[in-house]
Amino acid sequence: MYRRDFIKGGLTVSAGLAFGGIPKFRDLAYADDVKWRTFEVTTRLEVTDPVGAVRAWVPVPLTTNTDYFKREPDNWTGNYKSAKAVQYDKYGTGMVFAEWAPGEKAPSMEVKSRFATRDRQVDLNRKPASAPAENKAVLDYFRRPSKLIKTDGIVATTSKGIVTGYKNDVDKAQAIYEWIVDNTFRDPKVKGCGIGDISTMLQSGYLGGKCADLNALYVGLARAAGLPARDVYGVRVAASQEFKSLGKADDISGAQHCRAEVYLNGFGWVPVDPADVRKVVLEENLPGAPLALDDPKVKKARAKLFGAWEMNWLPYNYAHDIKLPNSNGPELGFLMYPQSETANGRKDSLDPKNFSYTIKSKEV
Repeated sequence: MYRRDFIKGGLTVSAGLAFGGIPKFRDLAYADDVKWRTFEVTTRLEVTDPVGAVRAWVPVPLTTNTDYFKREPDNWTGNYKSAKAVQYDKYGTGMVFAEWAPGEKAPSMEVKSRFATRDRQVDLNRKPASAPAENKAVLDYFRRPSKLIKTDGIVATTSKGIVTGYKNDVDKAQAIYEWIVDNTFRDPKVKGCGIGDISTMLQSGYLGGKCADLNALYVGLARAAGLPARDVYGVRVAASQEFKSLGKADDISGAQHCRAEVYLNGFGWVPVDPADVRKVVLEENLPGAPLALDDPKVKKARAKLFGAWEMNWLPYNYAHDIKLPNSNGPELGFLMYPQSETANGRKDSLDPKNFSYTIKSKEV
């Protein structure tokens, strides 16, 4: 095993966001000297074929600061009729919601976010210590199933088969991680980041997918084993210092990436990312020449990504089963891409011909 260690609205020009009175990150004090990096991410969307009234929703950075992430207020501009910030839930999910009047020929909007991140690492070889305890209601919430991440049936059976024989939560969490690395694969044909329907994956026996599939599988199997776990939806914002396949800078419009966390007593929320191990297998070498699991690069990624994240990445939220405010469309399994609707219905966020958006990042 590899144990390791909003608020103004109704404006047509600009507005700003500082969810819940969160102070600007320059005013926050942290105990250690791990290097912080500051980024600015700009999301610009243009709604094509704007039939009737147009609405759009843009995810923004996690609205609660953590020990690895802190934010400044967001700002936005556009030719909308109104725009406002929405605090969707009490777990840090935020978005900018905008509406355009019928007849607006070229609805557009730009949302700018500035934040800081620093690399995460939890030493799981040490004895459990005094990590801040999480609220019981929060832990209970992140044990619950969602519509796509079930915890009963084949998910429960599979989880039990993985963790049987392991007595402590750290070993159970790692056993699930190793099982996913060993038994799944990254499927480059999957659209976007996948959908995360883990019961269908297990029932079909087809364990290929992308990050929203493979890391959702981790979350579901962990929850079925009684461990609080959650997906963390976000986007890569810079090149990786270690793996060429695990970073993206400048134009990051297609760089969305879902990670995962598991809560372990004495350690707190522990970062994991088995999906990125499988991305290293498929993409770190030459095209068409995937690496073997015993390749040194894969072993390095595998050892690191149970307990650590390189923070060249922006977290958006942990949310599932999202009903967009003022939307006429169906629920979303998760919120990781900008969304838009016209009188003809919901636009496909993965169809750039009909819904154009760009996301750009820069380090500042």
